[in-house]
Amino acid sequence: MVAGEERRRGEANPGAPAAAGGRPIELKVREIGQLFQSLDPLPFRERDLDAAVEEYVVAWAREQGGARPIRILVHLPAEEAGRAEARHVADAIRNYFAYRAEVAGWELKELFRVGHASLAIGLTVLALCVFLGAEISSRVGEGYVGRFFDEGLIILGWVANWRPIQIFLYDWWPLVRRRRLYGRLARAAIDLRPTPA
Repeated sequence: MVAGEERRRGEANPGAPAAAGGRPIELKVREIGQLFQSLDPLPFRERDLDAAVEEYVVAWAREQGGARPIRILVHLPAEEAGRAEARHVADAIRNYFAYRAEVAGWELKELFRVGHASLAIGLTVLALCVFLGAEISSRVGEGYVGRFFDEGLIILGWVANWRPIQIFLYDWWPLVRRRRLYGRLARAAIDLRPTPA
């Protein structure tokens, strides 16, 4: 069982992320295979982490915050620590988080690509709305109908820019934080600690 599952079931866990501070992220497993996706056909060093393990490790790392180096301590039975696969556990975990950091970088690039396209469309719509509003207002006159079309079209033009504004002001920050966190996990010191049977 991965350390921390008992906390999810409501039992006390003194090593929970909220109390992490500078402590290592500790995982306790009965066998090495519990750390990784069992259906993943890739070679051991390239396997994906189990979803529960990833969630737990990322939660710990977030709680530690900052740029402090991360240490992951894997507790497992001595016979599991003696297996050939045990030599590759650290590389497999680091490779996985390096890949996740790379994916977050791709997502960030894609978000900015969408943002630039949305901004071009939004500014075009805004310019068209300003032009049409002024044109309709000049033909209909300065009364309520003219103001309705003029101001309504300007509002529509600004609404068309809502998505790019959201992307460039807010949406990219979580991806940058996630990429940075995964990068820290990809550089983590990972130790295996055999436990007596």
